[in-house]
Amino acid sequence: MNAGLRAGDWRLDPLVDGSLRLDGGAMWGVVPASIWRPLTPPHDDNTIDLVCRAWLARRADAVVVIEPGVGARWDAKLAARYGIRPGPGVVAELAAHGLAPEDVTHVVGTHAHWDHIGAQVTERAGRLVPTFPRARHFLPASEARVTRAGGGARRASYRREDVDAIADAGLLELTSGRAEILPGLVLHELGGHSEGVSVVTIGEGSDGAIFWSDVVPTSHHVQPAYVMAFDVDQQKSYDVRSHWLARAADERWTCLYYHDPLVASGRLERAERGYRATDSRSAEN
Repeated sequence: MNAGLRAGDWRLDPLVDGSLRLDGGAMWGVVPASIWRPLTPPHDDNTIDLVCRAWLARRADAVVVIEPGVGARWDAKLAARYGIRPGPGVVAELAAHGLAPEDVTHVVGTHAHWDHIGAQVTERAGRLVPTFPRARHFLPASEARVTRAGGGARRASYRREDVDAIADAGLLELTSGRAEILPGLVLHELGGHSEGVSVVTIGEGSDGAIFWSDVVPTSHHVQPAYVMAFDVDQQKSYDVRSHWLARAADERWTCLYYHDPLVASGRLERAERGYRATDSRSAEN
């Protein structure tokens, strides 16, 4: 077990819940294959490997899970379609840090896509219950609204039960705009990739960190124009990425990645053209 990362008075550790494979062209949008294929080599079916990496943020008064993961509630057909492969799993990863699900005080979801929040719900005795039964669960209200509405161009990205089971347990707290979950840990609603996709900042200045979620899905997606085809509002994605990538580089934040199979964290540096991501091996998984 490594010593973890630090962001102010927070300790940060990666928790690998599972992995999946998605179409490389969709993950890279208008970026030419001659650029993205060397960076994220595809399989024969043109899919690329992605991990689902939650982050554990701890200090004396809080145990926070940021983006719980894809979970294990998948039938064989859907698991094959998306190349979903199990864990170790967020609960097992917590156990490696000496923590049980009941020890988690807060769960922060940046948006409600199934590959990001599926692990916050567990099936027991034929019903869905919160995986973290004592935790306050935070999610942008716009994401809960889209999930419950159904339909739409991205309806396959949501499972209503992933949200309803938390709400039925009285654990769901909806946010909007800038929401300070705890002092020094802030959820910033941006939009672009989805209706209310957010980033999470932890700490401040050069001692701070940013969890990118799907705003910057891997360490290779650090140029503002590298917008995924999955994003519902391409122009908004470009605008928010341009602003937040500049902040992350200029303020020397540690970047925390959710989908990168090899690079868990690192920093951004300004380059001759755009940005260059560095790799922090202290957060290897």
